[in-house]
Amino acid sequence: MASADNKISKLLSSVHEPLPKTDIPDELHNPDLAFQYIRDELMLDGNAKQNLATFCQTHLEPQVKELMTLAIDKNMVDRDEYPQTAVIEKRCVTMLSNLWHAPGEQIGTSTTGSSEAAMLGGLSLLFRWRKNREANNLPADKPNIVTGPVQVCWHKFARYWGVELREIPMEQDRLILTPEEAVKRCDENTIAVVPTLGVTFTGEFEPVQALAAALDDYQVKTGLDIPIHVDAASGGFIAPFIYPDLVWDFRLERVKSINASGHKFGLAPLGVGWIMWRTPSDLPEDLTFQVNYLGGNMLDIALNFSRPGGQVIAQYYNFLRLGKEGYREIHSYCRDIAVYLAENIAKDDAFEIIYNGDGGIPALSWKLREDCEHSFSLFDLADRLRTRGWLVPAYALPKYRQDLVIQRILVKRGFTLDLAELLLKDLRDSIDILRRHPVSVPLSEAEAGGFKH
Repeated sequence: MASADNKISKLLSSVHEPLPKTDIPDELHNPDLAFQYIRDELMLDGNAKQNLATFCQTHLEPQVKELMTLAIDKNMVDRDEYPQTAVIEKRCVTMLSNLWHAPGEQIGTSTTGSSEAAMLGGLSLLFRWRKNREANNLPADKPNIVTGPVQVCWHKFARYWGVELREIPMEQDRLILTPEEAVKRCDENTIAVVPTLGVTFTGEFEPVQALAAALDDYQVKTGLDIPIHVDAASGGFIAPFIYPDLVWDFRLERVKSINASGHKFGLAPLGVGWIMWRTPSDLPEDLTFQVNYLGGNMLDIALNFSRPGGQVIAQYYNFLRLGKEGYREIHSYCRDIAVYLAENIAKDDAFEIIYNGDGGIPALSWKLREDCEHSFSLFDLADRLRTRGWLVPAYALPKYRQDLVIQRILVKRGFTLDLAELLLKDLRDSIDILRRHPVSVPLSEAEAGGFKH
């Protein structure tokens, strides 16, 4: 009895101790107590449904959560031990290759996200360029890649692999890649041009088909055959369903690879991306490995090795559950909400809409009008909205347009018209308060919280 009392006493006293934060505790803890400690801390996080900054999915059906639980111990790379999970991944590769109009045998892989997929796409282009240069006894030490305003993963690719990043700067009202500007930066050392289908900063689609035509003309003039890799992190799961006539994918022969994020508009849980190549010959053999120590001889492509299989399984669930009809309905609804928000925000004379949600990803972006004075900045507005739980990022654009601060909303599955109305009310209330109480010292981007990826 004394022993039981001691345990209870110890358990109760530990409730009054702070959570260990620097060292692993010496003793065991009751699992319910440890769970309660962490659950209480997580209450300090924001409400994911109000996070309008992130591109990542924040709405999951109960069936997805159950499948994730069933697959929590499945290692995606161990295809010999989990052969059916490997079959499901292959089905997803086939479905995506067909969705993006690959002309023949499907070749691709799942990844931990779109950034890893982009890295693999860039590496395949670098390896092919280098091999062609060496085969023709030409120097292969100064590769470059031409892009519009890109997500940070392409800056990482360039730095990690010694590739010059020729990022087309934003100038005046031109905030995306144009074929003319891209071709200006191409030469014999260009491994590829990378348009983005859903630019991080504004939400717009860059003109892939027009770029391909410009590179066709460039090849006629110079003899240089420069491929395209499409960063479709967001748009790869948008365009096929709500803009089916838009030609951006493997229907263009010059497009050799495409990356996309399953956990963004693919509607899967966090932790899955996809990279597809036009044909098997577009994936250099030097990027593939045969692995046998896990019990079978398996082809491995991804940069990562061990990784969870649940996200891939959940992606397949979405393909079966939603079909093309479901994806079309969800993304069309989100687009309509984005357009509705843009129309209402534009009613305030303080704002000018940059992108209204139609023709790209379901998003909108705006700036303060430049022809009048304002009693607040967009950083102040973002901070004010946080008091109601809304994460609506404000941020300065990249170099050459760092003078321009914009604000952006991502509309994702689960964001309803009712929530849109609540957001608009809170937005109007916040603006009213900022006008009645002008800000003497505006907040900086760092102080307001400028997360936008």
